Amino acid sequence: IRELLDRRLIACGTVQEGARSIYRWEGKIADEQEAIVMLKTRSGCIEGLRRAFAELHPYKVPELLAIPVTGGLERYLGWINSETSLTIA
Repeated sequence: IRELLDRRLIACGTVQEGARSIYRWEGKIADEQEAIVMLKTRSGCIEGLRRAFAELHPYKVPELLAIPVTGGLERYLGWINSETSLTIA
């Protein structure tokens, strides 16, 4: 998360430990403890996140889903935009 913050690809990352994932991998059912990480960013940073995940993530196939935001507190959305911009006002 800190590397993504340093690269200004995200404004915030929230880590929720203790998640359990049950999934099919390489022909077998896996049952693993994982952490859920929610990254707050804007659509213009998604491609950069894809590249960063390919470079930094330890999994062969990391989960990266972009979920559209249909609304929110304008100040919060503005904060995300300002923190993921290359220039600081």
